[in-house]
Amino acid sequence: MTPAPFDPSEIFTPAAPEFVADPYPAYARLRAAGRAHYNAPTDQWLIPHHADVRALLRDRRLGRTYLHRFTHEEFGRPAPPPEHEPFHVLNDNGMLDLEAPTHTRIRRLVAKAFTPRTVEELRPYVEDLADSLVRGLVADGGGDLAARVAEPLPVAVIAQMLGIPESDRPLLRPWSAAICGMYELNPSEETAARAVTASLEFSAYLRELIAARRAKPGDDLISGLIAAYEDGQSLSEQEMISTCVLLLNAGHEATVNATVNGWYALLRHPDQLAALRADPDRLVPTAVEELLRYDTPLQLFERWVLDETEIGGTVIPRGSELALLFGSANHDPAVFVRPGELDLARRDNPHVSFSAGIHYCIGAPLARVELAASMRALLRWAPALRLAGEPRRTPGFVIRGFRELCVEV
Repeated sequence: MTPAPFDPSEIFTPAAPEFVADPYPAYARLRAAGRAHYNAPTDQWLIPHHADVRALLRDRRLGRTYLHRFTHEEFGRPAPPPEHEPFHVLNDNGMLDLEAPTHTRIRRLVAKAFTPRTVEELRPYVEDLADSLVRGLVADGGGDLAARVAEPLPVAVIAQMLGIPESDRPLLRPWSAAICGMYELNPSEETAARAVTASLEFSAYLRELIAARRAKPGDDLISGLIAAYEDGQSLSEQEMISTCVLLLNAGHEATVNATVNGWYALLRHPDQLAALRADPDRLVPTAVEELLRYDTPLQLFERWVLDETEIGGTVIPRGSELALLFGSANHDPAVFVRPGELDLARRDNPHVSFSAGIHYCIGAPLARVELAASMRALLRWAPALRLAGEPRRTPGFVIRGFRELCVEV
């Protein structure tokens, strides 16, 4: 008897609350069933294996965009609705959604202002701020770890880097959250409308700030981006605006969710948390990497197929979209020993949470500093930290996190 065709949509159900709560069993079934699965509801090919995800992130037959080679019509894809244009102007000029040679030029210029020295110079500020936030949480006897520590730390750090005045910083998180809503699968028109409004407001704000830094440069990242220059080229105003928004969105959305996901995992694994508390100097560096792997804050990363590609004997035609399943790759038993177990001492940990290839996260070193700083502060000042009720997950699948994580100290 011929077996029934495998239908991934029966197990890959990103709109279902039970899938969002725990997608990892479904990933195991996808890996067991093969290397590439066409999923009709999202019109994507699902790629669940670590080796394929890691290789395809470096494969130049794929792209984050196709517009450097094809029009929408040539690629067989509809153009975005005109009313979404402000979002796409903002998003499509950031280096995350560009390909060479434009991506190469912008990344080199951004790297001149976003150096390892910049990150190291920020370390004392990050550690002091983490201590202050955690001590405030402890003084109140606990509260929402997301709102009190996980969110304000990376937002303040990126804002400090960009030179955004403290009085304006409350604007940033709502703008970012609205824009990032468009990265979910099949976003609604309401989500798109919020993203468009945030794109317009955020762009207008940054345009004014860039004008002020042109008139009076400082030692902030925006001034550095204005001054960045190579081979007769500098960043356009739109490229600067898009870069600043990308640095804020990518620089704190992932860190916020990695912090909250990580502490939820720790509090549900008391033996691992006890080991971490007993030997933080040894375990904090590997704990940061393991928590990024164990409950991945960005579950899916998309790529367009620019040239016909074969994956495990399946031919993927040009014009297709791949969904690289980071969460599945990070739980692949072909790479990770007992991947479903939290092991804070795990040394061999080639997770893909920061992506790979030319789009590897430029802010990864800063994210690691932030995650380690908040972890050390919580271990130091809240040694009896515990859950105060079951937290509520955010409804989205691609960006994985919690609405809140209430704790007691």
